[in-house]
Amino acid sequence: MPLSVLTLNIWNDDGPWSERAKRIRSWIERLDPDLIGLQEVLRGDSVDQLAMLLDGLGYHSVYARAQDFWKHPGTGFGNAIASRFPIADSEELRLPESGDGERRIGLFATIDAPIGPIELACTHLNWKLHHGAVRERQVATLCAQLIARRPRGGFPPILVGDFNADPDSAEIRYVTGLQSLEGRSMYLRDSFVHAGDGSDGSTWCNRNPYARPALEPDRRIDYIFVGPPKRDGTGLPESCRVVCNQPDGEVWPSDHFGLLATLRTEALA
Repeated sequence: MPLSVLTLNIWNDDGPWSERAKRIRSWIERLDPDLIGLQEVLRGDSVDQLAMLLDGLGYHSVYARAQDFWKHPGTGFGNAIASRFPIADSEELRLPESGDGERRIGLFATIDAPIGPIELACTHLNWKLHHGAVRERQVATLCAQLIARRPRGGFPPILVGDFNADPDSAEIRYVTGLQSLEGRSMYLRDSFVHAGDGSDGSTWCNRNPYARPALEPDRRIDYIFVGPPKRDGTGLPESCRVVCNQPDGEVWPSDHFGLLATLRTEALA
């Protein structure tokens, strides 16, 4: 069976959160992913969005707090990883900052899967359109740690999240091996480029009324990257599609759409 991976920015508690939570949970139940990366997740004394979305579904999970949530001081705003399989180890990595108080983090987890150890990282990069320079530093830091943590002989490493950058940006071109940054280079496969569903892949889309007020162009800013496949094809992206992209009534799951990828776990015939 292929390995299925979901990424989604859940948009903290903005909009009609209680109704949105039901929509997100319904999508998770329907898609039944093996691995999940979530961004803008709130956790604190009065709220635990990870529990609301995943309790009772059989997932193991870890959480990393990037900063206090601006609307509710004392509540964490961060990233989460959930897995059908046990999580053997996890690590939080503070990412380079822009100096304006916006703080971002990378969350790494080693998954004890039946096919062998899997290193999965989840992140959420600076959001402002003119913050490309800090995002460049952030992806360089993330990729270096991902490669340092990957299990020897294990499944190709996976990096997911909201990168707030389109595929032509320097930061994404660095991740996919199309350009170097400060004398360094890197290569992970963009699952949507290699196995997309035929759509334009926009995960920030003005069709979504929660995204439309930002007056930003439609574009793909959410990604599932995976290291080069093994010689037998293990880790090869087999499919990647936009998900969490339809409303139920007038309620949409989030201001972002999500991505679901399937990765080969068996040798090519």
